[in-house]
Amino acid sequence: MIYVCVVAHNHAPTVGLLLWKIRQVFVADPREYQFLVLDDGSSDGTAELLEPYQRALPMTLLRHDTPLGFAVGVDRLFREALARSDRPRRDLALLVPGDFAVSPAVIPDFLKCIDSGADVVVGETTETRGTVAERLVRRSAPWLLRPGVRVPGVRDLISGFCAFRLVTVKRALDEGNGRLLVSDGIAARAELVARAAAEARQLATVPVPARPDAERRPAHPFALALDLYRAGRQIRIPAPAVTPTTARNS
Repeated sequence: MIYVCVVAHNHAPTVGLLLWKIRQVFVADPREYQFLVLDDGSSDGTAELLEPYQRALPMTLLRHDTPLGFAVGVDRLFREALARSDRPRRDLALLVPGDFAVSPAVIPDFLKCIDSGADVVVGETTETRGTVAERLVRRSAPWLLRPGVRVPGVRDLISGFCAFRLVTVKRALDEGNGRLLVSDGIAARAELVARAAAEARQLATVPVPARPDAERRPAHPFALALDLYRAGRQIRIPAPAVTPTTARNS
C-alpha cells in the first residue's frame, strides 16, 4: 500500500488539482494507494474544497482546527499510515507538498527506486526560480544544517517530496522515544529525511524539476537560513551508513 500524505495549509488553489494529477499517475501505473490529507487549520476554504474529493478518491481527510505546523501534521499522517499498515516493510508513505510546486509525474521514478530496494527516496529539486538569495539558501542548506543534520550525498534536504518505507518511520519513532520531529517548517523537512535515512539500508535520490507555472509563496531567505542553522546545532542525528544512488527520470 502507498499512503500518499499531504499536509495542506491554505492550499485551496492547488491541492485539489494536485490530488487529481496524482490519481492520474496511479491510473497509468496501477498501484494500491490511499490519500491521507491533513488540513492544518486553513482559513481559505481548503477543507471545504477537499470534502468532495473524499467521495471521488480513496481518501481520508483529517483536520486541525488551528494551525499546528508541518512537523505535527507529518507526524499525525505517518502515525495514521502506520496504524493502517499490516506490512510496514512493504508499505510506504509518499510525502507530497500541498503547494503543487513539483509535478507528480515523477512519482513512478520514486516507485522504481522503492521496487529496487530503497527504503528512503529523496526528491532533489532543480530549482531555478526565486531570488538569488532564495536559491543561495537552498544550495547552502546541507552546509547550514551541519553538524547535527547530515545526509552525505543528498544535495537537497528541503524539497519536501520524499518516499519512506514505513519500517524506517517506525524505527525513527522508536529511536526518538516516540517523537518523530523536534523542529518545524522547512527545517523539519530536512530533519525528517535525516532521521529516516539514519534507519535506511538503501537510500536513493530522484531529480524533481520545479513546475515553471507553480504559484510561489514569498520566501524570507534570512529567516530560512537562520532556522536551518539553528536546527543543525540543536539536533543530533547520526549520518546514514549508506551512500545514496541517483535515479534518472523516465
